[in-house]
Amino acid sequence: MNVTKTFLPNFSEYENILKRAWDKEWITNNGELVQELEEKLKTYLGVKHLFFCTNGTVVLQMALKAFNITKEVITTPFSYVATTNAILWEKCSPVFVDIEPETLCIDANKIEAAITEHTQAILATHVFGYACNVGQIEAIAKKHNLKVIYDGAHAFGSELEGRSLLSFGDISTCSFHATKVFQTVEGGCIICHDDEVARKLMLYRQFGHVYDDYFDIGINAKNSEFHAAMGLAVLPHMDMILNNRKMCCDNYRLLLKHENIRFLAPQIEGFKTNDSYFPIILNSEEDVLKIKAALALQNIGARRYFYPSLNELPYIIHQSCPVSEQLSRCILCLPLFHDLSEVEQQQIIGIIHQSLQQ
Repeated sequence: MNVTKTFLPNFSEYENILKRAWDKEWITNNGELVQELEEKLKTYLGVKHLFFCTNGTVVLQMALKAFNITKEVITTPFSYVATTNAILWEKCSPVFVDIEPETLCIDANKIEAAITEHTQAILATHVFGYACNVGQIEAIAKKHNLKVIYDGAHAFGSELEGRSLLSFGDISTCSFHATKVFQTVEGGCIICHDDEVARKLMLYRQFGHVYDDYFDIGINAKNSEFHAAMGLAVLPHMDMILNNRKMCCDNYRLLLKHENIRFLAPQIEGFKTNDSYFPIILNSEEDVLKIKAALALQNIGARRYFYPSLNELPYIIHQSCPVSEQLSRCILCLPLFHDLSEVEQQQIIGIIHQSLQQ
């Protein structure tokens, strides 16, 4: 059993959608399925501009490029490595700000102290689909004339104040990797509200030109009709996927009570989670390793997600973030997917309880 499992629609659903592209012999270069998926996602998420791209990393690079970010970027040490790598790849300097222990998101109260004359942007992650303090971050950004980019790789289906969490910030990005709540096998998207920024992103995605007219630099961030067909087949099932994941998380919280385990259940006013992951926070790294090994003996995968704290990566200069460093050593994500059964959950819970008694 893996820690995640891809939701796959009935093959005939996928096949029937893909056949439209197959019959037209148009399988890439902004085909009609890509355009249809973009329109349906804009409606589903309630956003003005959305571009379907190859993955959730390249869109972070595009976001930095769109705002001409070349200097310091305030960011979180608790995220997937792609968040930091995108900053480094664009020759910018990551400035790590420690995290909140309740949400594991960047601690907005510590951001202003990290701002210097070289700061140009804040790149924050909605960790496990939980909301950053978007109101406070927006106020800080306006005060200091900074751009706000949200890495929303986990945030599809999460809502804040009745809005998609992906609708906040100057730009938000998302991953549609096969392990995510909504998947297109490989893929991602970039979302913005400004028409001029949207035009830049459109050009960046396709080498900077439209047919024979060249306007800007660009890369190849286009995605195919095969990937878009998967998204179109998965999207109608989102209510079921989210409901099933919620039931699994509720069941974990009900049955997995232990004095050495803390659940991540932050009280964020007006927030609705997408239950993208189920992390548990343990008392020690020793407990994490012991439980992970015990589960592996039964062919059950659990993941140290995220570990290590990104400020401790070997190829960057260390910046102290004690909360992130400590929690990254003590967190473990348990299996969670749309058809995880109660019997499977009971097996996982039994192994964890037994491990903690030893």
